[in-house]
Amino acid sequence: MAARIAPHEEPYEPDIKALFQSMLPPGLPPLRVIRTFARNDRMARAMTGWMGYELSDALSVDLRARELIITRTCARCGCEYHWGLHVAVFSERAELTSAQIRSVVKGSSVDPCWVDPRDRLLLDLVDQLHDSSDVDDELWAALSEYFTEEQLLDLLALCGWYHTVSFLVRAARVEREPGIPGFADA
Repeated sequence: MAARIAPHEEPYEPDIKALFQSMLPPGLPPLRVIRTFARNDRMARAMTGWMGYELSDALSVDLRARELIITRTCARCGCEYHWGLHVAVFSERAELTSAQIRSVVKGSSVDPCWVDPRDRLLLDLVDQLHDSSDVDDELWAALSEYFTEEQLLDLLALCGWYHTVSFLVRAARVEREPGIPGFADA
């Protein structure tokens, strides 16, 4: 499908170039998603701080928990762009196996690849939030055995953030970056 909102292309206007510099680490070219969001520069600027927090060491949960929440949320929302980007960039560091990557897209927390109860709870958290916009008492109690209140708030916000981002990316039809995997590759 063709993009509904075309991303900015080079040469970038000075204000757009400055926006990209504020959003990205030095030397990193702006991805299509950033170039698309920059079509509304006020929105992109507002998102920058939150995006930086969600992907930083300031987030109170570890990389594996973060990536399980992000990839499952993107998979449930049908957002191949961000799912593939996170799989390509973070799955190895998050120690996700190929079976787990496949299960995030096509399976559930009861798949045999999920041996750690904490991982299963994170997938169930995303599924309940996606399906009902809520978390039942049983799952909340189980999550509370592994995560502090601060971490639980971060997990909820992280899931919600990538739900929002998935809506934006899918509806705007942001095309995947070259070489980034899609669901069929899982």
